[in-house]
Amino acid sequence: MIPVLLIAIPLAAGAAGFFIKQAKPWALFASLLTLGVMLYGICFNHCSCVYSYNKPWIPELGADFHVTMGGLAKILCLLTAVAFPLIFLATHNKKREGEKSFYSLMLLSQAGLMGVFVAADALLFYFFWELALIPVYFLASRWGGEKRIAATFKFFIYTFLGSILMLVGIIYLFNQTPDNSFSIESFYKLQLSATQQYWLFAVFFIAFAIKMPIFPFHTWQPDAYEQSPTPVTMVMSGIMVKMGLFGVMQWLIPVMPRAAADASLAIMVFCVIGIIYASLIAMRQDDLKRLVAYSSIAHIGLMCAALFTGEVIGQRGVMIQMFSHGINIIGLWMVIDMIECKTGIRKMSQLGGLAQKSPWLAVMLVIIALANIALPLTNAFVGEFLMFNALFRYNIWMAVFAGLGIILAAVYTLNMIQKVFFGEVRNEQAQVGDIAWNEKLALAIIVLFIVVFGVYPAPLFHLY
Repeated sequence: MIPVLLIAIPLAAGAAGFFIKQAKPWALFASLLTLGVMLYGICFNHCSCVYSYNKPWIPELGADFHVTMGGLAKILCLLTAVAFPLIFLATHNKKREGEKSFYSLMLLSQAGLMGVFVAADALLFYFFWELALIPVYFLASRWGGEKRIAATFKFFIYTFLGSILMLVGIIYLFNQTPDNSFSIESFYKLQLSATQQYWLFAVFFIAFAIKMPIFPFHTWQPDAYEQSPTPVTMVMSGIMVKMGLFGVMQWLIPVMPRAAADASLAIMVFCVIGIIYASLIAMRQDDLKRLVAYSSIAHIGLMCAALFTGEVIGQRGVMIQMFSHGINIIGLWMVIDMIECKTGIRKMSQLGGLAQKSPWLAVMLVIIALANIALPLTNAFVGEFLMFNALFRYNIWMAVFAGLGIILAAVYTLNMIQKVFFGEVRNEQAQVGDIAWNEKLALAIIVLFIVVFGVYPAPLFHLY
C-alpha cells in the first residue's frame, strides 16, 4: 500500500488545496506526510506486499491499477518525497498571487511523478506521465517570467510530440501481448523481431530523450527553466528530467534490448557531444538560471551515456547519481532564487561581493557547487566515479571526451562563485542582509545530504 499512499496523499491534498486558505502550510504538511510514508516504507517495512498493489482499473482495455516499488522506484520516490518539502520550505517567505492554485498544482505534479515511478502498467504509466506534466504547463504559463508564454508553448510542443509517440508505441506493444495486457511483465516477455524493436525503440527513445533532455532534443529546456517560477524549475530539473532516464531503464532497454545494444554507440556519441556543447555554452552565460540549465544538460548527458554502456556498474552509478543530481541541482536553484529575491538581479556581471553581506549563503553555495562538479567526499562523486568506470570499460575515448565535461564544469562553476560572491560589493547590493531561517534550514539539509552520502553512500545502494 505504500505506493498507493505516495500517490493518494499529494493527489488528495492538491485537490483539496484549491479550497483551503492557508495554502503554504497545507502544502508543506502534505509533503511532509508523504515523506513520512516514504521513510516508513524504507525503514520499517520489509514485506514485499507492502510495496505492491494491483487491482483492475479499466478491465475493458486490459489495464490494471498496478503499482510496485523496486529499487529504482524507491530511490526516485525518495528523491521526490524529499524534494517537495525542501522546495516549499525554502520558498515559504515568497508571496505570489493565487497561492491556493499554485501550491495545489505543485502537489498534483508530485502525485503524477510518484505515479510515473511506481506504475507497472503501461497505460497507467502514460496516465501519470501526463498528470505530472499538465500542472507544470499551468504553473509556468501563469506564474512565469515575461516570455513565459513562448517558453511554455515550446515546452508543450516538444512534450506533446513525445507523449503521442510513446502512446503509439504502448498501443502497439499492447496488441503484441498474447493476453492483450499493458503489464510491464507482459512487455518483458515479448519476443519482438529486429524490425519491430528498431522502430519501437525510436518511438520510445524520442519521448524519453525529450524529457531528459539530451542533445539535440534539448532546445526547449533553457528557455523553460529561465521563464518558469523557480520552485517549478526545481521540480523540472531536479525530478522531472529523471522521468526520461527512468523510462530508459525501466521500459526501453528491457523491452527492446537488441535495438538498445545496436543504437548504443550512436546515442553515446550524441550524449558526449551534448556534454561538451552544453558545458561550453554554460561557460559563456551571464544569466545564472541559464548557466545552471546548461549545466543540467551536461549532467544528464553523462547519465544517459553511462546507461547505454550495458555495464551493471554504470546502471548503479546512474541510480545513485539521479538522487545526488536532484539534491544538488535543487540546492543551486535555491541559492539563485535567494540571490534574485534579495537583489532583483540574475546576471553575474551585475553581482559581486555577496559573501560580505550574506556569508551563510556563500558557504552553502560553495559546498553545493563543489558537489555539482563531483568533488571527492561529496555525494555526486560516488555516482560519477561509477559512471566513468563504465564508460572506460566500454570505450576509453568515449570516457576521455566525456571527462572534458568535468574540467569545463569546474571552470564555469568556479567562475560563477568568484563573480557572484567575491570582489567588491556593488551599490545596489549594499543593503542586502543574510538569508531567513527557513532558507538556512533548507540549505543546511541539502548540505547534510551532500556530506553524508558523499562519505557514506551505502544506504542508497541498499535501496536498489
